[in-house]
Amino acid sequence: VGGFPLPGSQFSILDSRFTMLNTFLQHPIISRIRRNHGLEHATIHILSKNHPGKAIAGHSDAGGFWLIGDLDTEQVRAGVQQALTRMRNGEHKLAVHPNCGTNFVTSGMAAGLGAVLALFGARRWRDKLYRLPLAMSLATLALIFAHPLGFLVQERLTTSGHPGDMEIVEIIPTRRGRFKAHRVVTRG
Repeated sequence: VGGFPLPGSQFSILDSRFTMLNTFLQHPIISRIRRNHGLEHATIHILSKNHPGKAIAGHSDAGGFWLIGDLDTEQVRAGVQQALTRMRNGEHKLAVHPNCGTNFVTSGMAAGLGAVLALFGARRWRDKLYRLPLAMSLATLALIFAHPLGFLVQERLTTSGHPGDMEIVEIIPTRRGRFKAHRVVTRG
């Protein structure tokens, strides 16, 4: 579930490319990573609301996800269960989070592209320096447009708000360096 809607048949070249992308996104390992990433975000939304002021970070893989932050295991367990229940009950947008790395990468790429376009063709340092205000303006404009694009990339590519038959296997308290962490193991 998720991915890109297929355009009308008059776009047959694009149609085949979107079909390939959707096939890739539905690959079992990619699908698990996307669903774990969505559950990680939903859990962070819930834990942040229930425990304001606590810094919480996470990252996902095919076997589950990590939560890093000063939380007790029971707090994490309750947050994960609530997130999974709410996503199963239709709150699929919980899978998208404003502080996701996808947003930062999308913004960085857009700003870099804007700056490169402004400097394209300038060979001498003086010419590049002369175009610096244009590069900053295009990079800023790109950041403004990249903000909603990052959310779209999350929703369509890097997360899934549809957990399917996913279940929580185990929550393991541990440490990541000096930080308290929890490994959330999933299956399905």
